[in-house]
Amino acid sequence: MSESPKGHYEWAAAIAGPTMTLQESGVRGVTATREKPARATVDAKSANRFAFVLHPLTIDYLAHHPRYRWTRHLPRALVEATAAYMPAARVGRVEGGVSPTTGQRIEGLIYALGATPRQMLSRPPEFTYRRLDQAVRDAAGHGAQIVGLGAFTKVVGDAGVTVARRASIPVTTGNSLTIAATLETAKLTARRMGWADLSHAKAMVVGATGSIGSVCSRLLAAAVRDVVLVSIEPDRLTALKQKILEETPGAHVELGTTTKRWVGDCDLIVTATSAFGQRVLDVSQCKPGAVILDVALPPDISAEEAATRPDVLVVESGEVLIPGPVEFSFDIGLPQGVAYACLAEAGLLAMEGRFESFTLGRDVPPAKVKEIYRLFRKHGFQIAPLRTFGALLSDALVAEKNARAEELRRDRALLRRVKAEAAARIAKIPPRAKGVAAPANPQA
Repeated sequence: MSESPKGHYEWAAAIAGPTMTLQESGVRGVTATREKPARATVDAKSANRFAFVLHPLTIDYLAHHPRYRWTRHLPRALVEATAAYMPAARVGRVEGGVSPTTGQRIEGLIYALGATPRQMLSRPPEFTYRRLDQAVRDAAGHGAQIVGLGAFTKVVGDAGVTVARRASIPVTTGNSLTIAATLETAKLTARRMGWADLSHAKAMVVGATGSIGSVCSRLLAAAVRDVVLVSIEPDRLTALKQKILEETPGAHVELGTTTKRWVGDCDLIVTATSAFGQRVLDVSQCKPGAVILDVALPPDISAEEAATRPDVLVVESGEVLIPGPVEFSFDIGLPQGVAYACLAEAGLLAMEGRFESFTLGRDVPPAKVKEIYRLFRKHGFQIAPLRTFGALLSDALVAEKNARAEELRRDRALLRRVKAEAAARIAKIPPRAKGVAAPANPQA
């Protein structure tokens, strides 16, 4: 990829670079200006309060919780099915958030459901709605002014619309900030890896017709101009391509129901699926030095799969630092002080005092993404330090992956051998996504 100042500008304009404030005037009508945010002395302003609802991503989360460790001695399927009936519970707090710009403080309440993603998707949406209704009522009773939905609580049914309609306070899915954080993470990762110009990369979005994937696809197409969109919904893919070509004339857009044809050509891959028990992407066949941003919760790519290609980097996307000496009293599965972007969106809206159902449904307008990114910058939120399977992305690891990738680029015979060996190792790993392997038989 060659150096191109124009390409750098297009990328920044499309996904809101860190030194840019985007002003929306239609989808492509973007201008960039230097931002010099005012600083404020933190005062004794009363805290605005938000709430956030999460759930165990796999049944292992429950077994690791001190209160429920005894469940590890029971059959996993029994524990998973039973836990789904647990009512919503207030399990923790978020404290210490404060805007360096306005001095506005925020506090959060954390609620947990007992159902895993598999349990939610195997039951009627109303099963989850009722438990979310309970959490929202309790949060409102404890002073919350807005509620964020986490992981699969925003996937079931109509993606938050029904929950918001029945709620006495605003509800947001957090998908606007998740998308903004994903695209910002892409740019930061490319910079860490030493890429000269992301606008000349080829990008793939897996799960392109989902609420996160579709907007990522539209904004990536405006930035890199060469995108592959993958989904199991061909009709919606065709409609998405048409929308992209209307918004970004001249973009090169390819469509597919699997990744196989293009996985070896793409520099950047975003996975944002709700798939279970199947292989979302064959990492063994990736282009040397490819970067994969795994947006899905639970993740689409396992560490075991990624290990088959040490030159390929898988980055955990959508992780954010809330400004202030933030502390979580409940372990949400991230390093202390780091928040999921969906949680951070609820906190950010509370900090801004915008108590509205900001993001709902499966069609997220790009203008919402750009607006939430503007607030992200205004209040000093940041992308968390980049991680890969829980480990920080160190300079040593970057150098190692770049060296491996360069060796494979120079030696095509070596690349063919590495891909074949990696494919053989992948074949021995049960197909999985969201930490769930495909069952050996229907009763497993």
